[in-house]
Amino acid sequence: MLVPLLATALSFAAVAQGVDRMSAVAKGSFTVEMKPQVEPASVDGVSLGRMSLGKRFEGDLTATGKGEMLTALTPIKGSAGYVAIERVTGTLHGRSGSFVFQHSGTMDQGAQQLSITVVPGSGTGELVGIAGTFKLTIVEGKHLYEFEYSLPQ
Repeated sequence: MLVPLLATALSFAAVAQGVDRMSAVAKGSFTVEMKPQVEPASVDGVSLGRMSLGKRFEGDLTATGKGEMLTALTPIKGSAGYVAIERVTGTLHGRSGSFVFQHSGTMDQGAQQLSITVVPGSGTGELVGIAGTFKLTIVEGKHLYEFEYSLPQ
């Protein structure tokens, strides 16, 4: 609930400041490679780890993503949590530049909650001023995305 409200608040703030914004939805797929950076530390069955992220986006967003993820794996099947920061560099609907995604995810016995949003002020190049939320689904092992974003016109 907080993520859509935050995106709406950012859009209203831009309008209040006299900035016209263009909204769009980008769709496509991505591949991800994760590599452990340290040996996970386990205490009482809960393991904390750190991973590097490497992604390749295809579709309306043609880009690479590089970042780091912190994980917590519990002894309860299907229960875990993660946070990550990821810099995305490439083109979005023909505009080139970069921006940063902030991830926060939990899984409670298989029930997932995931929030991936653009860090305000992180846009560069033709993506300066970008705001948005990123949603992903996994279908038959393939990662698909829908990225709702806005940019100053």
